[in-house]
Amino acid sequence: MSQVIDSLATYSLLGRSGLRVSPLCLGTMTFGTEWGWGAPKETAFALLDRFFEAGGNFVDTADGYTGGTSESFIGEWMAERKARDRAVVATKFTFAAAPGDPNSGGNGRKNVHRALESSLRRLRTDYVDLYWLHAWDGVTPVEEVVSTLGDLVRAGKIRHWGLSDVPAWYFARAQSLADMRGVDRAVALQLEYSLVERNIEREHVPAALELGAGLCPWSPLASGLLSGKYTREGVKAKGDGRLQALQASANPAFTKLFTERNWAIVDKLVDVAKRLDRRPAEVALAWVARRPGVTSTILGATKLPQLEENLRALEAPLPADAAAELDAVGQPELVHPYLFFQPAMRGMITGGTKVLAEPAWFRG
Repeated sequence: MSQVIDSLATYSLLGRSGLRVSPLCLGTMTFGTEWGWGAPKETAFALLDRFFEAGGNFVDTADGYTGGTSESFIGEWMAERKARDRAVVATKFTFAAAPGDPNSGGNGRKNVHRALESSLRRLRTDYVDLYWLHAWDGVTPVEEVVSTLGDLVRAGKIRHWGLSDVPAWYFARAQSLADMRGVDRAVALQLEYSLVERNIEREHVPAALELGAGLCPWSPLASGLLSGKYTREGVKAKGDGRLQALQASANPAFTKLFTERNWAIVDKLVDVAKRLDRRPAEVALAWVARRPGVTSTILGATKLPQLEENLRALEAPLPADAAAELDAVGQPELVHPYLFFQPAMRGMITGGTKVLAEPAWFRG
C-alpha cells in the first residue's frame, strides 16, 4: 500500500510535473440534468464550494459532459468566486460534437483545436491546467497526438496533458516519442479502477510508475455498486439510485458489473466496512486512493451528503489485514505472461536466491 493521506488538503505532484493536486478530484459528469439525472446549477455550485472549502483543488470535466453544461457551470462558478487561479481544471476531448461530421470527434489535430477552443469559451478561461485525450480513437497516429498537445503546451493554452482510456502500449509509445522529440510528456493516466475493475494492474500501473505518470482512477465506486446501498436480485442491483437505471443499458461499461464475482466483492466490502464501523463507500474509496501509483481519485456526487461521505474516505482507517482481504477477493486472474512473474518462476530466474531489487509491483 502507498502512503496514507488523511486530509484533502494534502497535495501531491501529478506525475513528473510541478502541478500540485488534492488526493481526491471532483468529477463533474453529474453537473447538469440533460441526461435525465444529475445536479442542477445551484447544487453543482454547492458541491464545488464544499469541495474547495475542504481543501480540494482538482476538478475534472469534459467537453461532452451533459452537452457542455458541466464546463459552463464550472466556468460560471470560477468567475463568480474569482477562483480560477486556485482551481486545477482538467477537461477532455475526443467524442464527436456534431453527428455526421467525422472531424468533429477523434484525436486528430483539427478536432483537438476545435474542442479546446469550445471548452475554453465555456470554462471562461484562456487555458486549462490538464488536457485529457478522452479515449483512444484507434486511428490517429500517436505522433500527431503528441505533437499537437506539445504545441498547445508551448502556446500556453494547456499547462499539461494526459491520456484517458488508452492501451498501455499507446501510453508508453507516447512517452517515448515525447522524449525523442523533446516535447512535454503525459503527466497522468485516467483509467477505470475499483475493487471490481482491476485490469489496469497488469500493465498500466507498472507503466505509470516506470514512465512518470500519476494515476487518476475514475468510477472508484463502480457506478455505485460499491456504495453499499444496493442489494442483489439475481445478479441485478435493487435499490434507489442511478445504477438501477443504468443496468438497463446495453453499454458494456455497466453490464459488466452484474456478475457473481462482483457481488462476492460487494459482500466482502460490506463485511469489512461493518468491522471498521465505516460506510462501504468510504472503505472502497480509501482502498483505491491508497493503491500504488494513484495520485488523485475522481469522485462524483449529485448531493452534498454524498460528497461529505466521499470526503470522509481519506480519514477511514484501512488496517493491513482489512486491505489484504479486499485485495484478495478481487485479485485479477493470472493469465499469460503474468504467470511467469510469480514467486515460483522468479526462483527459477534467480537461482533460488532472494533479490531485493525486484520491482514492488511483482506479486508475492
